[in-house]
Amino acid sequence: MKRIDRRDFVTLAALLGAAMPLSVFARAKRDRGRGRPNIVFILADDLGYADVSCYGRPDFSTPNIDRIAAGGVRFLQGYANSAVCSATRAALITGRYQYRLRIGLEEPLREVHGIGLPPEHPTLPSLLRRVGYSTTLIGKWHLGLLPDFGPMKSGYDHFYGFRGGAVDYFAHTGPSHADDFWDDDTSTHDEGYLTDLLGERAVKVIGHQAKTDAPFFLSLHFSAPHWPWEAPGDEAESHRLAGKSLFDFDGGSQQTYRRMVERLDFQVGRVLKALEANRLQDETIVIFTSDNGGERFSNTWPFTGKKGELLEGGLRIPVMIRWPGHIPAGRTHDQVTISMDWLPTLLAAAGSSPDPAYPTDGMSLLPALIQNAPPSPRKLFWRYKANAQRAARDGDFKLLKILDNTFLFNVVDDPLERVNLRERRPELFERMVGEWNAWNSTMLPELKESATGSVSGAQLADHYGVHDATGEVDDVSSWPGARPSR
Repeated sequence: MKRIDRRDFVTLAALLGAAMPLSVFARAKRDRGRGRPNIVFILADDLGYADVSCYGRPDFSTPNIDRIAAGGVRFLQGYANSAVCSATRAALITGRYQYRLRIGLEEPLREVHGIGLPPEHPTLPSLLRRVGYSTTLIGKWHLGLLPDFGPMKSGYDHFYGFRGGAVDYFAHTGPSHADDFWDDDTSTHDEGYLTDLLGERAVKVIGHQAKTDAPFFLSLHFSAPHWPWEAPGDEAESHRLAGKSLFDFDGGSQQTYRRMVERLDFQVGRVLKALEANRLQDETIVIFTSDNGGERFSNTWPFTGKKGELLEGGLRIPVMIRWPGHIPAGRTHDQVTISMDWLPTLLAAAGSSPDPAYPTDGMSLLPALIQNAPPSPRKLFWRYKANAQRAARDGDFKLLKILDNTFLFNVVDDPLERVNLRERRPELFERMVGEWNAWNSTMLPELKESATGSVSGAQLADHYGVHDATGEVDDVSSWPGARPSR
């Protein structure tokens, strides 16, 4: 056998190095520097509980979203913090009831200057950034306008998307038809269908992050399937809406909505493929959920109600997560979850914790996810000014008030909320009303609507202009069976 001298060894090593994919070296470098999971948080907008195949929609095909569920855990009792979007987003990013902040109180917000997520408030991205994460938001912000508020003032290193509540999918203009598309804090005029642009940028961010040592947090907040009802190829509908309201009562159809959801699913698939192409799938947590219940064309079965209502259909959302090697695949779980749970859950996964000066109102889901622990009992509370709605969940029971009508439902046995148990269980009903009152006394007060049912920006600024948000507290003592809080 020929003996390999030093020169031959160096040559052989060089040949082997050239034959070995550079991504192997990059991954080894990355793994030495990381030790914390990457996080890709995908948020749909106004997607109903049953609008994806794995939650029961028979006429839609969502294989990529379903793949997230198949690779991890699908929660069967997932709630949004609100039946509307900016309020839920405030809870999601802070891990606290949105009613603790002005930005979480009123919607539609009508893009009021002076109201937004305070930059000094700790957020999920800012807390992850403290422990070494690179943070990016792609898509919808809707938590306040420049110059006082914005993603890059609240923990994100980079931002690509829109700041308001909705934009045209092709023109990228908001309800006032002003341009609302940004690359960091610079206005941009990228052309294309919005869902595709957001997915393309997410793929690029993943490719860039694969070359670095730092773990990353990517918030991918799609606008789909929020109105306007425009699917790929619907430029003519975009032109028709120019100068008109983006929320068109004569627009859309079930087929348009299906195409919007399936394009969303296609872009989710591109993101999953980007993780695989960069060999990141085994060290990345992927979450898919929605900001509130479905709207006009959604399927909320087996629940009643839509967006803007505290019925189950307005609050129940799809919730799924995968984390290979940590979360067993192919499971469902009955743990009651809510949007504000993600901050303590993801911080715990990253080896960190919430800021003690801003304690979370959520709970970590890791025991249910990793250990398959049985469901922990929850008490959750909601309120929404439209139609004076109030709700609470305690165990299997739900308290609900709409205008002057009060109900007690067992939402496990009766998900359609048809059988009012208030007369059968008066002690439980009165206890839950008292607990709602006690909880509400710890939140910021609501602003009364005018006779026209609207709340102006001036009213908001005047009412909540002081730090302690003093003002008129909504009177809940008139509830039948209500107990004053002590």
